[in-house]
Amino acid sequence: MKVYADYAATTHVSPTVAQVIYDGITQQFGNASSIHTVGREARKLLDDARRNIAREFNVDAKEIIFTSGATESNNTAIKGAAYRHQHKGKHLITSQVEHHAVLHVFNKLEQSGFEVTYLPVNRYGVINIEDLKQALREDTILVSIMTGNNEVGAIQPIDEIGELLNGHQALFHTDGVQAVGHMPLDLRALNIDLFTLTAHKLYGPKGVGLLYVKQGVDLEYQQLGGSQETKRRAGTENIPYILGMTQAIKEAHENMTERNVKLVNLKMHFINALTERDIPFEVNGDLNNQLPHILNLYFPFSDVEIMLTRLDMAGVYVSSGSACTAGSIEPSHVLTAMYGEDKRTKQSVRFSFSYTMTEEEIEFIAQSIQEIYNN
Repeated sequence: MKVYADYAATTHVSPTVAQVIYDGITQQFGNASSIHTVGREARKLLDDARRNIAREFNVDAKEIIFTSGATESNNTAIKGAAYRHQHKGKHLITSQVEHHAVLHVFNKLEQSGFEVTYLPVNRYGVINIEDLKQALREDTILVSIMTGNNEVGAIQPIDEIGELLNGHQALFHTDGVQAVGHMPLDLRALNIDLFTLTAHKLYGPKGVGLLYVKQGVDLEYQQLGGSQETKRRAGTENIPYILGMTQAIKEAHENMTERNVKLVNLKMHFINALTERDIPFEVNGDLNNQLPHILNLYFPFSDVEIMLTRLDMAGVYVSSGSACTAGSIEPSHVLTAMYGEDKRTKQSVRFSFSYTMTEEEIEFIAQSIQEIYNN
């Protein structure tokens, strides 16, 4: 048996999404910027997709910008906000547990003269809203805190952050990549100014994503060229993949409850299977405040490199955290923020599940870990 349990890194494309993409590639190949009939047909598909996605998040279609994925969206949001509003102040706030597509942007901005406050998290991976209150200053122009963490699944208090920033000049950006499809996200009600998502985390294609920019929010856009995306993001739109992303978001929202119940059941089945086999482990994070598909476990009997290698040889495909840092022997920056200099930062494995998985596959993972533990 071969079992893939790294769905926080990427997902397969669902059959219905794949069909939508195929139809788009083979039947609707027009350029939405062309003024002839084929171009206008492509433009209609693009406009319809934008409206449909906007409806899913209770926002206006003109607030949606299509991008190549979360990294581009995060860069556009963070750098665009910082450079456009630096005349109001140069203080930025983020957390120590953000994805590198966010952290590395802030690191770069520090080199450009911006001051960045990196908020700590508790042992469950969650910021303290009081720390944010204390860090917030008159010259703060941007707060960027992820919705749900990609390594441990910790859910941040984005509703409280939105309330806190209401009336303050600071814009609120949140990376919602892992959260879409796993929790309700009414962007207007949450008082979010900038929101990032990518399709390949929710059974859509790689290479396409979006950035929500609340009406009235001004950014300094980074990508120059044509006048696509109302002159906010140059480059011919990838309409087949945008159609696929639209379908993936629709399916994720329509089936959210059913999928989440399945994911929680799989997660608890896995924990019980490990416990029944007397395998020593500890959960990193809080099961009661966690995205349903992510489970990060500390195994005191094996270094992560050895564990991952042996699991791979056994046909179990998981990771030590962010796939973007896979292969690195450096300890997880997320676990380091949560636990400090602790051995669990180099002895923890992230399992991330899919609603398509079976209990038999979960049992196979547990059995594979038991064999590693016994040998």
